[in-house]
Amino acid sequence: MKTRVVVTGLGVVTPIGNDVDSFWNGIKNKEVGIGSITCFDTADFKCKLAAEVKDFDPKAYMDSKTARRMERFSQFAVAAASQALAQSGLNMEQEDPFRVGVSIGSGIGSLQEIERGCKKLEEKGPSRVNPLMVPIMISNMAAGNVAIQYGMKGKCINVVTACATGTHSIGEAMRSIQYGEVDVMLAGGTEAAITPIGIAGFSALTALCTNEDPKRASIPFDKDRSGFVMGEGAGVVVLESLEHAKARGAKILAEVVGYGATCDAYHITSPAEDGSGAARAMLDAIKDAGITPADIDYVNAHGTSTHHNDLFETKAIKLALGDHAYDVKVSSTKSMIGHLIGAAGGVEFITCVKSIEEGYIHPTVGLETPGEGCDLDYVQGEGVNMEVNYAISNSLGFGGHNASLLVKRFCE
Repeated sequence: MKTRVVVTGLGVVTPIGNDVDSFWNGIKNKEVGIGSITCFDTADFKCKLAAEVKDFDPKAYMDSKTARRMERFSQFAVAAASQALAQSGLNMEQEDPFRVGVSIGSGIGSLQEIERGCKKLEEKGPSRVNPLMVPIMISNMAAGNVAIQYGMKGKCINVVTACATGTHSIGEAMRSIQYGEVDVMLAGGTEAAITPIGIAGFSALTALCTNEDPKRASIPFDKDRSGFVMGEGAGVVVLESLEHAKARGAKILAEVVGYGATCDAYHITSPAEDGSGAARAMLDAIKDAGITPADIDYVNAHGTSTHHNDLFETKAIKLALGDHAYDVKVSSTKSMIGHLIGAAGGVEFITCVKSIEEGYIHPTVGLETPGEGCDLDYVQGEGVNMEVNYAISNSLGFGGHNASLLVKRFCE
């Protein structure tokens, strides 16, 4: 019998709120966290907007010395992990630390430290480069710092699959519990790549929206969509075996019942045009859960607001769900918080858990006229109050990485 895996804690840092309650209130109020980039001068940049995290104070989660030895993406991860742990009620002093692990990924790591290091190298020579540059910069340090902060000595991994990172991280954490390697995993994604080289690089790909109206920038599935908006933040959850959660009397928020992961093997940036890879990931998650496509109530779409993604993901949903695709609710959280890259899957998984908990599906904010080929119910206008028993969260990353997670309302 397969080990059941449940969710007992949630934590987020996002452009519309630095904890789950403020984030979820922002979601329900259709708050758009996109605005002018403030962390550097964009005068020479075509892209002027991003979804920045506001008023984040790392010292609320760690001492000043620790904060100085962490880059922003690691700070976000520790903050979100702290929130998730607090909600879960997990007491590490009562746990075997080798049975508690971490699976938190970052798609990019610290571009900020690379920029600073290159400047020092060019201006002052190699001897002046920060001796902590490498351990500050590398993307596995989010997982490493969370483990260090809370004394978690079990399996500790960092999945890097671009925009699918957070979803893969949670899926692999689920598998680790099912395989009996650990009892508990902190899982999710984190990212902080709103930097000159980050924006310049994605702009050179023509992937970023250059519209300067925050309300018309990230508009997934709309006919006028023209690229994604870079966001930042973190989404981390506490996963544990049902047996472990019940033994310690934890409140169970939802159950993770399915995980599917595939590769398009097609192109380094474009999804497969027929949607077959993403569809198979969804179908594998559905099969893993032991349900049928008709059981799905809600799809939290990858929905980036790029022409290719939204069209090909729509095809994928129709391929996976058949006629039921026209009955299911589909919406994109990125319409409010932009694209959090490696953190997107973590925050969007949490959105699915909250949708199940509260019986509410948020709209795709900013969607006015669906684009050609985008013919599903994208929850246009207002959100929908309805019972959600099964929700699926999709993430599709550069390199053809596809991942889907299926979350279920918990019942004994």
